[in-house]
Amino acid sequence: MKAQQVHELGGPEVLRLTEVPDPAPGPGQVVIDVRAAGVNFPDGLLAAGKYQTKPDLPFTPGSEVAGDVTAVGEGVAGLEPGMRVAAFCGLGGYAEQVVVDAWRVFPIPDAMPYSDAAGFSVTYGTSYHGLVDKAGIEEGERLLVLGAAGGVGLTAVETGRALGAEVIAAASTPEKLAIARSRGASGLIDYAAGELREGLTEAGGKVDVVYDPVGGDLAQAALRSLRWGGRYLTVGYASGDIPRAGMNRLLIISGALHGVLWGEWAKRNPEKNAANMRRLLGWYAEGRLVPHIDRIVPFVDASAALDVVMTRRAVGKVILTRD
Repeated sequence: MKAQQVHELGGPEVLRLTEVPDPAPGPGQVVIDVRAAGVNFPDGLLAAGKYQTKPDLPFTPGSEVAGDVTAVGEGVAGLEPGMRVAAFCGLGGYAEQVVVDAWRVFPIPDAMPYSDAAGFSVTYGTSYHGLVDKAGIEEGERLLVLGAAGGVGLTAVETGRALGAEVIAAASTPEKLAIARSRGASGLIDYAAGELREGLTEAGGKVDVVYDPVGGDLAQAALRSLRWGGRYLTVGYASGDIPRAGMNRLLIISGALHGVLWGEWAKRNPEKNAANMRRLLGWYAEGRLVPHIDRIVPFVDASAALDVVMTRRAVGKVILTRD
């Protein structure tokens, strides 16, 4: 089979279409014929050697896929060949086939396109885990989402709204904010046109939860926007700048700072994660979650797709497809 592999560290251009052996499932694993794969910011960090984990070269990036189960290993229950599934594979998704631990694989609704399913696990899983398991957000609370039109930010807008929160979306262009509004944001802040603090004042002031996949200069203003008992979710650093948290600010508001590392949490809590995914897929089937696909790119053009994500040109998800 063919896979897009990293043989030397660097930018998106280092991806190389490579012939590799077909995978076989071990105990507790399944093989998925990949019909579509999600492209995520950490994929590019892995390729550049800048992520928390550093796999041995060569490796195949790609943390989430959708497709059909083709083989099932010993001890697997509830999954069988021919089932349409989505999976969080961690690595290996930019390939024609991938072997995945069964606990990471979820059947998808019959009406769910592979393109929607391929971009579902990481972004919605991260947002739900952060807002529910970490922040414990409650109906009626105010949620500020930074980078609100990115792949993970937009799902935080949708998920927050589904949970009954009042959502304030912050993004860098009016076009991006229009997408956030269409997904349920009631307050909009264009932080390229002015200071975040001023925008928050116009949007009604303090918030209960900040969801931050961006980092950088916005973090301090966002931290100061928290009211008493507020929770700050640090999800990622798309700006390339890891901010320094003002711990004294958290002290005086009796606030909390939470790191949101969904993939590792899911590995340690597979049953809780499965329950989260079932609820999210149920919301999708009800029409409460509508993934926004920025573009669908042929599998052979994986470098170009990853470059769109790494340069923050995507509004919503970028998907690789073999169709």
